Amino acid sequence: MDGQLKSPTNPTEGRDVVRGGMPFERPIDMPVQDLRRSPQVVRALGPAPIRAIFARAIVILATLGLTGYALFEMLGIVEFSKMTILQGVMIFFFTVTFAWIAFSAASAIAGLLVPIHIPKTQANLAGSRTALLMPIYNEDPTHTTSALQAMAEALAQAGAAQHFEIVIISDSTQVDPWINESIAVDRLRRELRNVMPVWYRRRWHNTGRKAGNVEEFVKRWGGRYDYMIVLDADSLMSAETLVELVRRMQGDAHLGILQTVPMLHGHYSLFSRIQQFAGRVYGGIIARGVATWSGNEGNYWGHNAIIRVQAFAEACGMPQLPGRKPFGGHVMSHDFVEAALMRRAGWKVRMAPDLDGSWEESPPSLIDVAVRDRRWAQGNLQHSKIIGSDGLSTISRGHFFIGIMSYLSSPLWLMLLVVGFALTLQATLIRPEYFSRSFQLFPDWPKFDAPRMMQLFIFTMVVLFIPKVLGMLRSLFNSKIRKGCGGFLGVIVSTVFETLLSALYAPIMMLVQTQHVIEILTGRDSGWNAQRRRSDSTAWSESARIHWVHVVIGVLTGIVAYLISPELLAWLTPTLAGLLLAIPLSKMSGSVLAGRVMHSLGLLRTPEEKNAPPVIKRRDELLAQAKEPARDGLRLLASDRQARYAHITGNLPRPAESRGHPDPHRLTAEQKVHDASTLNEALAWLGPAEKVHVAGDPRMLERLAELPPQ
Repeated sequence: MDGQLKSPTNPTEGRDVVRGGMPFERPIDMPVQDLRRSPQVVRALGPAPIRAIFARAIVILATLGLTGYALFEMLGIVEFSKMTILQGVMIFFFTVTFAWIAFSAASAIAGLLVPIHIPKTQANLAGSRTALLMPIYNEDPTHTTSALQAMAEALAQAGAAQHFEIVIISDSTQVDPWINESIAVDRLRRELRNVMPVWYRRRWHNTGRKAGNVEEFVKRWGGRYDYMIVLDADSLMSAETLVELVRRMQGDAHLGILQTVPMLHGHYSLFSRIQQFAGRVYGGIIARGVATWSGNEGNYWGHNAIIRVQAFAEACGMPQLPGRKPFGGHVMSHDFVEAALMRRAGWKVRMAPDLDGSWEESPPSLIDVAVRDRRWAQGNLQHSKIIGSDGLSTISRGHFFIGIMSYLSSPLWLMLLVVGFALTLQATLIRPEYFSRSFQLFPDWPKFDAPRMMQLFIFTMVVLFIPKVLGMLRSLFNSKIRKGCGGFLGVIVSTVFETLLSALYAPIMMLVQTQHVIEILTGRDSGWNAQRRRSDSTAWSESARIHWVHVVIGVLTGIVAYLISPELLAWLTPTLAGLLLAIPLSKMSGSVLAGRVMHSLGLLRTPEEKNAPPVIKRRDELLAQAKEPARDGLRLLASDRQARYAHITGNLPRPAESRGHPDPHRLTAEQKVHDASTLNEALAWLGPAEKVHVAGDPRMLERLAELPPQ
């Protein structure tokens, strides 16, 4: 595109703009890291803080103690000296799954007992420049730009806007989202022309996905910024939190990443309300626990965090993993890896659970969570090739292990159920051999201590619900959360209701995640699809198509369990109920009506609904005023000169093609546009890839504008 054209409404001085709405490049070196060899220069940070050591001791001792007791009881139930191979397999799967829930309980206990670290600094923002960096991929730009405008205005009111710049880096591959981005960014620039700069860049080649997008930005423009606050397309942060993040970075020269704990908000479907309530009531205490035992070796979740740009460039050049996808190739869950590499280079990586003004949106339905989890599962299992990298700290390896186990726990739980089912089948159908040795005077009676098994079951339920109970109790004593979630009665009843619904959804997610793990282990790649962030409902057809297999599994398991033993069916009822009701549960999960009914009953509420923070109110006001994105972007550009001008001047030029290798889609697009006698004819002839090339070529756009509509 023509690099000399400049929009008259650009909020930055002309000397800052090279072309396409981006500032002069300030390159910075970002070497690719060698995972087989730790860096030669590592900053020494000294021993871990005392509170971190104390928290780690609590987590380790509590996890080992709870798991050890459960294992001891299980061995007593089956009588260790006469244990069969099948019973041994069952005990193995039980121990692993119990250790997983014991670790969650121990983290919650640590979060309750150990105070979090709140740094006290006198540093200010003077001399700093921070990029509000938002990577997007085929998103609705009205939501992203509304959130960015609300944050920019809040920073201006706080007197800190001069220290921030908005940078939107796009990987959009579809023509309509791209054109709508250009128009929305142009509007945002005009709205913020006296507030802060707004930069925008779309890539033509999506190398490395989101991680590659951020890496390219750092390499080309990173030298312009001290810090970058990385946002997701659904992120929102208060001015107070944004300023405090920068202050803490300014006050600690060894701090590389500071991760907030985003609260879920913004959706009204039933499933969203379940997640938002759970995150607000239970999530805080678990996050506090993770923050305490992580200390200076925390984790990074890819968004709503501030990063020191120079440190990121120095330590986080992402290598490609050897082998084929899904385990090889570009790193998918790059955030965990970047945190580990940053820590390996001697930078602090901390979490800030005390900062409240950080939000993100939850997926609107069970199906949307399952789709997102497919990509996350592959990214976390891919970490199995990184966890053994040279120079990583033990805690960083622990973060990798936790991520891997979060998805392996589902097939492990399923295996535990299958082995338990097989044991019951064996006991029912196979006659036991009481006299197994020659000349045996007394028989070997089979032993199964039912009362002790019931006690172990109750103990397991207690450990499982420790995070929920501790989170509920903490919320009851926190006036802001208690009042925002419906008072004492509202918190308690909502906790019970959320627990029941989560218990129904749990076996469905168990099978979904087990399927994901199987697909990954058999070599299926997840690809990269845009996330559906908003949905008014889930169609019955969609629910049936996704979940009919789960219903069939539930029906067949229930029939076999009944034929074997009615008591076995009774034990399996909590698990089978969710599978049998999978289709209506999935349909209901995306229902806004069901969510509003819960709200009218005073259930599953969050503080943001009762007293919305100013930045959320402003974002919602802007959304209400925003125009609907264009459904036919090329037609809009052809008919609207101002929109065409904004799109042409607001984008960087297309990269030059290699000599002798022209893009076939561009060539066919040029010919079709040249041959068309009307606009309708041209748009009907162009394919999706060709439309992208037309949108990236000013000459073809001008040709479209010259064509009569019909």
